[in-house]
Amino acid sequence: MAHHAGDNDGDGQKRRLYNPYQDLQVPIQNLYKLPTSPEFLFQEESLAQRRSWGENLTYFTGIGYLSGSVLGAGKGFIEGVKASEPGDTLKLRVNRILNGSGHTGRKFGNRVGIIGLIYAGMESGMVAIRDTDDVINSVVAGLGTGAFYRAAAGLRSAAVAGVIGGSVVGLSVAAKQAVKRYVPI
Repeated sequence: MAHHAGDNDGDGQKRRLYNPYQDLQVPIQNLYKLPTSPEFLFQEESLAQRRSWGENLTYFTGIGYLSGSVLGAGKGFIEGVKASEPGDTLKLRVNRILNGSGHTGRKFGNRVGIIGLIYAGMESGMVAIRDTDDVINSVVAGLGTGAFYRAAAGLRSAAVAGVIGGSVVGLSVAAKQAVKRYVPI
């Protein structure tokens, strides 16, 4: 009995055929039956439609560090170009630019990475406490992240940062929902 793409296997799982040599002009015809849906070790994992807290932590920290580093490197590049003097050699100008980009990129990357770390922890904590995953968790986590990040600067600074954090998260969630509604994926 030959299996075609999308046929059910004996265990009721849909499988697709995969030939690793399909683009090569070789007479080898090894076919592998691969599942068409993600596989999970435990059935409970397949029911969850969100990342785990560890994946969330890694994702937000990594995205924060990467985006902060890129923005900081751009700012450092501009500062390095502005700091060059008329009598500088090309080697000295390049050195100023690289030093400015590296220093500012690291500084911004670390700051935004920490913000991502705090946000991921607060959002995962909210999901665990409320036992539901909705917009409220994200907005409260953004508010708490801003307030916590700026808490050492005083109450007023923490309140302003909390409002900014909650607003940014609220706007991003609303934009994500609008895009999901109007752009079929």
